Amino acid sequence: MDWASIFIPTLPVAEIFLRGTVVYLFLFFLLRFLRREAGELGISDLLVIVLIADAAQNAMASDYTSITEGLILVSTIAFWDYFLDWISFKSPLMRRLLRPQPLLLIKDGRLIPRNLKREMIHEEDLLGQLREHGVARITDVQRCYLESEGRISVVKRG
Repeated sequence: MDWASIFIPTLPVAEIFLRGTVVYLFLFFLLRFLRREAGELGISDLLVIVLIADAAQNAMASDYTSITEGLILVSTIAFWDYFLDWISFKSPLMRRLLRPQPLLLIKDGRLIPRNLKREMIHEEDLLGQLREHGVARITDVQRCYLESEGRISVVKRG
């Protein structure tokens, strides 16, 4: 084994960066516009974890012929994750494009079926989330939102 070759990329660095960029942005926007999941882990968090794990695995399992290629790909993914968070923080317009607005699921103790259907949330799943917030019945809820990162927030009545 030639030890120096594990640090010399076999692909151009620009190609690795471009591949990482295209995959990250494609998956980010695909997931952003398809749906949000009700849960504690946001879509972008999950996306970054999965892509970084795969990129790092490829570098460790020598699917790439150099460690450097895996490190460049991981860095590219981390860059885009940070950059999109930064730009959405700096620009209200970009925030609206990159992060969905909170979606009202319950108003004054009544479900909003259209919004549940839009996000493909079953009533039973929502009831489970409400119980985690200490709410036994929908009628005890003044407002319930699906937040941009996928978690449920609840404002109880009275």
